[in-house]
Amino acid sequence: MKDSATDLARHTPMMAQYLAIKRDHPDKLVFYRMGDFYELFYEDAEKAARLLDITLTTRGSSAGVPIKMAGVPYHAAEGYLARLVKLGESVAIAEQIGDPALAKGPVERKVVRIVTPGTLTDAALLDDKRDNRILALSAQRGTLGLAWLSLASGDFRVLETRVDDLASELERLRPAELLLPDDLNIPLLDALPLPRKKLPAWQFDAESGTATLTRHFGTRDLAGFGAEGLSLAVGAAGALLEYVRGTQGISPAHITSLAVEENDDLIRMDAATRRNLELTETIRGETSPTLASLLDTCATSMGSRLLRHWLHHPIRHHGKLTRRLEAVRALRPLHGALHAALDEVADIERITARVALRSARPRDLACLRDSLRALHAVRRLAEGAQAPLLHELARQLPEGSPVEALLTEALRPEPATFLRDGGVINDGYCADLDELRAIQTNCGEFLLALEARERERTGISTLKVEYNRVHGFYIEVSRAQADRVPDDYRRRQTLKNAERYITPELKTFEDKALSANDRALALEKQLYEALLDALAPHVDTLRQTAQAAAGLDVLAALAERADTQGYVEPVFVSHGTLEIAEGRHPVVEAEVERFIANDTRLSEQRRLLLITGPNMGGKSTYMRQTALITLMAHIGSFVPATSATIGPIDRIFTRIGASDDLAGGRSTFMVEMTETANILNNATSESLVLMDEVGRGTSTFDGLALAWAIARALIEKNRAYTLFATHYFELTRLASDYPTVANVHLSAVEHKDRIVFLHHVEDGPASQSYGLAVAQLAGVPPRVIREARRHLAELENQSVARQQPDLFAAPLPPAEPAPHPVAEALAEIDPDTLTPRDALDLVYALKKILQ
Repeated sequence: MKDSATDLARHTPMMAQYLAIKRDHPDKLVFYRMGDFYELFYEDAEKAARLLDITLTTRGSSAGVPIKMAGVPYHAAEGYLARLVKLGESVAIAEQIGDPALAKGPVERKVVRIVTPGTLTDAALLDDKRDNRILALSAQRGTLGLAWLSLASGDFRVLETRVDDLASELERLRPAELLLPDDLNIPLLDALPLPRKKLPAWQFDAESGTATLTRHFGTRDLAGFGAEGLSLAVGAAGALLEYVRGTQGISPAHITSLAVEENDDLIRMDAATRRNLELTETIRGETSPTLASLLDTCATSMGSRLLRHWLHHPIRHHGKLTRRLEAVRALRPLHGALHAALDEVADIERITARVALRSARPRDLACLRDSLRALHAVRRLAEGAQAPLLHELARQLPEGSPVEALLTEALRPEPATFLRDGGVINDGYCADLDELRAIQTNCGEFLLALEARERERTGISTLKVEYNRVHGFYIEVSRAQADRVPDDYRRRQTLKNAERYITPELKTFEDKALSANDRALALEKQLYEALLDALAPHVDTLRQTAQAAAGLDVLAALAERADTQGYVEPVFVSHGTLEIAEGRHPVVEAEVERFIANDTRLSEQRRLLLITGPNMGGKSTYMRQTALITLMAHIGSFVPATSATIGPIDRIFTRIGASDDLAGGRSTFMVEMTETANILNNATSESLVLMDEVGRGTSTFDGLALAWAIARALIEKNRAYTLFATHYFELTRLASDYPTVANVHLSAVEHKDRIVFLHHVEDGPASQSYGLAVAQLAGVPPRVIREARRHLAELENQSVARQQPDLFAAPLPPAEPAPHPVAEALAEIDPDTLTPRDALDLVYALKKILQ
């Protein structure tokens, strides 16, 4: 349709109007309102039919081209929008804004809203427990400027960091949509399957961004936000705000501040660490079992989202953490009552955003009213707890809120779902509306009274006063009685056996009654719009209320987890230490019947634990639980241990598991070395580092040499707190070379060719790897296991012949003699199942082997 679109004059008036709208939004699907449907035309119709599995039709033609159409019902549009947004599509919604009664030609239409993956606010389109963010970024000379916004909550933040940190920030923020300058070239972004919008580079200009932001916030400059000097981030923030304003068709009034994030305030984690620790998503991309799914017993969706935010933003400030821990401690006896009160609270945060964007529905406002009422009990409970943070949050909850009073007065107790249906504004709120409703309600009574009066006046006992949609109100008299009608009756319709009349009184009532419904609906719409206007000044207060309620919800959830899971309060100290007694992996513990707890002791004098032991022995679980306990403490949570003393921590790094990056052209070993390089280049003496099986992706000698050198660098240069798991037993000698290195191992025993994992961490190196026993446990065929044992014996004999040193106190086990092929064949036979014929065949087979 591109060629025809260039000459609108050749098209029908309606198609010309549609194509003019489409020309302004070429990269979006246009939902064009026609009656009770949103219609899509031409290429949009073909695409929507394919994506939504709806019917594609052809109706007539315009400019000589058949008009392809596909449509979705207006009332069910949200479901279709949700599907399109999940597929990364954006939709421009064109509504009728003109009056059909006054229109000459097509009713005037314009795009009133653009729905994109990153700018969703409708409840039906959003995940209750996940923030939906749009991220704008720009880069220059190795510096990255980021600005991100959750439009559904109004949370607006900026950050400047290194370009090398982009992968980590993307993993942390998980944006639904990207805004990029059209001249930006970062290869990592090209491989991301994220919806993106490229804008002219000048829109990311720092001066333009500053002007946009100061105009929106009504400030002289950005000093009050701490954003001065962040030119790249400010430019991105300005572009983002303008983009949002354009998609919503209104200035987002609920965005009332700009927060500047500082990396030094948080414990930093790279993308690999966030994935490996499975904070909010498993390695396979599932939402459970994760740390978030375990800790999230929040009563509100606001609390669930805030908990996820805390998990990805652990804080370093011990004073702030102590306040949170005090609050959790105080709520341990109260969490049940507090959550019961919060159960009555809706998603105030997102409702407030819809109020600010003027897209709130009647049920949204009713939920807001009821939630503000329910928060009275929440406030009283928080005020009764003995913790300064709880008192501070309680003061932000309403007590006699003007918003609650206004909504109680204006809204019916159970308003209609949609404003167009009426029945939203409360009786007694507006006298004119009450009168119009009374006309509709009392219509039947008026007609009965009129009928009685007219029968008495005319003496016609069969006279009827009735109504139908075609002819309106009328008085019906039989043909036989027609000569008795009064002079003020005017004939409206003649039937075979009756005449229908109208009187001046009935005509006056008809005009009022037939227009009362339309006038009532129009008046309700005006009153509702005025109600949204009255709520606008309270948006900022409502946002603070939502944040306070969410904070109380998260603290109550952490108190409940501490109470039911047996967690203890961690202790923060200023000197370098990480002492965990009987620590447990919180997620694994919840999935198994019995979990073996283990200690972790790291300090200035004991900085690297070299962990050996069998595969499946628990090394990875042990390392991860140490990181998760540390992270939980830094969100203000109690932890799964009998005690935990934690000094300053600035970063958590993990190098765990084997994965490739096929899209990026990186092998498993290349990914491993990239992550290792990141650790060696950035870990400090206050970092916690988890290294699992480094060097296993290449040849034995290369891998051993790399693992040795990496361990020495962590000991000598980085001096980080390190858990270093390995199968290279040669590395255990490091403990004799460096006093800050200690050997520990995960214990296991063999019994009758079977291995039993004890999952207990003990001092000293492991005595053997148990690799063949694990392979047997995994179901590797016995013949393969025997071949492996024989080859292992040969390798060990060769090692002894070369006089390589034995690193362990225990001597090597004696080499097993190679079994005879006949003996191998006999070992695999069950005599009780042999038939005489099978036995005879076996004898021949064995004789052939001997020959």
